Amino acid sequence: MAIVVNMPRLSDTMEEGTVAAWLKKVGDKVEEGDILAEIETDKATMEFESFNEGTLLHIGVQEGETTKVDELLAIIGDEGEDISELINGTANASAEAKEESKEEEEAPAKTESKEETSPDAELPEGVIVVTMPRLSDTMEEGTVATWLKKVGDSVEEGDILAEIETDKATMEFESFESGTLLEIGLQEGETAKVDALLAIIGPAGTDVSGVAENFASSSASAKTEETPKEEPKKEVSKPAPTAATTQKPSAPAPTPIVDGGRLFVSPLAKKMAEEKGINLSQVQGSGENGRIIKRDIENYTPATSGAAVGKFVPSGQEDFDEVANSNMRKAIAKNLAKSKFTAPHYYLNVEFDMDNAIAFREQFNTLPDTKISFNDMVVKACALALKQHPQVNSQWFDDKMRLNNHVHIGVAVAVPDGLVVPVVKFANEQSLPQLNAAVKDFAGRARNKKLTLDEMEGSTFTVSNLGMFGIESFTSIINQPNSAILSVGAIVQKPVVKNGQVVPGNTMKLCLACDHRTVDGATGSLFLQTLKGYIENPVTMLV
Repeated sequence: MAIVVNMPRLSDTMEEGTVAAWLKKVGDKVEEGDILAEIETDKATMEFESFNEGTLLHIGVQEGETTKVDELLAIIGDEGEDISELINGTANASAEAKEESKEEEEAPAKTESKEETSPDAELPEGVIVVTMPRLSDTMEEGTVATWLKKVGDSVEEGDILAEIETDKATMEFESFESGTLLEIGLQEGETAKVDALLAIIGPAGTDVSGVAENFASSSASAKTEETPKEEPKKEVSKPAPTAATTQKPSAPAPTPIVDGGRLFVSPLAKKMAEEKGINLSQVQGSGENGRIIKRDIENYTPATSGAAVGKFVPSGQEDFDEVANSNMRKAIAKNLAKSKFTAPHYYLNVEFDMDNAIAFREQFNTLPDTKISFNDMVVKACALALKQHPQVNSQWFDDKMRLNNHVHIGVAVAVPDGLVVPVVKFANEQSLPQLNAAVKDFAGRARNKKLTLDEMEGSTFTVSNLGMFGIESFTSIINQPNSAILSVGAIVQKPVVKNGQVVPGNTMKLCLACDHRTVDGATGSLFLQTLKGYIENPVTMLV
């Protein structure tokens, strides 16, 4: 049976989308998970994958064309199938086809074609199975950070169901369906593979216990560290008390730790704790299942926490906390380990005279409404130097080397869960104040987990600056597929020799880590000489 694929809502504010490129053409075979097209939203251009299998029978929106969310995008079905009624039908017929396609996209396509559910396992009328979405191009599993809806709540299309922690960020996941939330397949803090059961939505009062059991038994291999025999764990999402919930009131520990060491805390409480400098591990949660909520932060006093810790952790007793690795932390470990052990790193260390840079910045910041940092000057200098040394602005592939003519500089930003690298696009074409505004904006939104995937991709070179923490020198691991990363230390005042005399001076140490497959030692050295010219004589960056 033919399935109508509508323009998806790929962001919380998206009202219409533009087809940037089709990755399939009419007549092509489509497998579940294949990328159908690249869709340009109001925030970014994102890949849109198919949740169905069959033949691409019709394309409703051509490349470059724009249409509203939920309008006809494509039709997938059996080869040679007659779809004239779907294409030429009335609006009512299209609406009916849309409802049918939703049911087939969200449930049968996943449970029959991919999960090999038996043919007689049919869904009750109006019931939709919601699976763990793929929210980034590298996402393999997701963790439910927070549920914004609970079982029994009414859900409207566009409502935020949950906050999902991916390998790159924590993102809001909105519902594409309307109905009642009948079942929650993953509790807060639990992790599952992409396409595993996340929730079930349908008419109020519908018995979906069989649906959950059938889905779980057919997709158990897709969940982490879980077997079909462990399925009763799902009962924690039902209103009736379970072993997991009854254990909470009797637990003496002052910290709301759940399986894997993860804290139950609301986003607002977490933000308030960060602003007040409160250690969440010492806060007693009063919310459901020991969750830390707003009033717990408002009522928290260090004295109370200290007494509790003294009670449960006697002096001289060995003690530790275990914190489950976040998806971001696991992704950082995987990517940096791969970079360190596949790219042959070598390091070039230099020390620059910063007297002129200090004077330049002080004078530049006297301009009205102008504020630049030393980091902005380093980013600008790197961008200009990279245009003269494209070999350092390159990428390695097994059969070729790509010398990038554009300069996109990644700026490493520390966040509570690890490290993200937002990308300043075309950095060489931006002024110092523009770079300052861009980096400040990225850093702020990075710490609040508000960066889009597009803003963290495409870098050709990376700058990592720990000078603000007083670190004088350090080495970094290359952020692949870049060929180099620059580590920037603090500006230090010390005696220096100028014109044969020992005088007070200011210097800054930098370390360039290079991939020897693309950047030879002499090439890296010439790049640093050019960089030295810009940083020690910053007025040349304005020419």
